[in-house]
Amino acid sequence: MPLHLDIVTPEKSIFSGLVDNVYLPGADGEMGILPMHAGLVTALQAGILHYLHNGQEVPLAIGSGFAEITQTKVVVLTDMALGEAEIDIARAEAGIKRAQEKLASVDHSLDAEEVAYLQGNIAKATAAISIKRRGRH
Repeated sequence: MPLHLDIVTPEKSIFSGLVDNVYLPGADGEMGILPMHAGLVTALQAGILHYLHNGQEVPLAIGSGFAEITQTKVVVLTDMALGEAEIDIARAEAGIKRAQEKLASVDHSLDAEEVAYLQGNIAKATAAISIKRRGRH
């Protein structure tokens, strides 16, 4: 019995279909979801989501968000979801460098919200780079 997976960003629906399993970057670590999983709602952190669709593993770099899980369905709401073809490593590396430079600034004028935002950007870009490099092997 397959799971129905929906992955949605504010801009568009990324994927909607039947899958064998889903692995999510949960706030407390990676979680594997199989059919008949106990229902829950969980926070997601930036990282790599992957699912098995028609015998193929499909990885996506995702941002933060939430997942609603039932016995037959997983709905992922995230602020970013990128497949390998959409990732530009040079752009992602430049984004990491900019964020790290701001975090390392000597004036320490960043508030906690700005620090969390920059750390989130680093995590998203790192996940994207990982997806792109994985596809090259």
